[in-house]
Amino acid sequence: MTEDFIDLSVLFPLQADLDAEIAATHHVDYESTFSRRLLSLLVELGEFANETRCFKYWSTKGPSPKERILDEYADGLHFLLSLGIPLGVDHYKHYFKVEVKDLTEALLIVYKNALDLKENYTVEQYAKTFGSYLNLIPLFDYSVEEVGQAYLSKLKVNHKRQEEHY
Repeated sequence: MTEDFIDLSVLFPLQADLDAEIAATHHVDYESTFSRRLLSLLVELGEFANETRCFKYWSTKGPSPKERILDEYADGLHFLLSLGIPLGVDHYKHYFKVEVKDLTEALLIVYKNALDLKENYTVEQYAKTFGSYLNLIPLFDYSVEEVGQAYLSKLKVNHKRQEEHY
């Protein structure tokens, strides 16, 4: 990975559109779904970890294919973007600062930061959580462009799911 930053500003309005579609279809809002969005993020983080297999010290099987890992990462990205919108976050440019190079340890940091959102749902804690999630990208050595494409691909799937009453 040669990029030193990622700019996700163009993704916030796309996520807001999906969130609005879901809100209209399911008669929910950000406030009533905060805990479910947060839990969804944690579940998706676990699914991402499972596909990387980074913690499976008892197994010799390698990680899932790149596309599967990116798909799971994009799922977490959806929920992180969604959690930022009610805080008024509508743009985000992140400079990678990888201090922990072990993917398992880095994932635990994201979990901790995300759990801290439950008691401290502020822009500052959100930025800390989002930053720790984005700092995973260099650890699995995929490009910023690949991550963006994975998000856009999953966005299409999520809109289609709404149309099909998923």
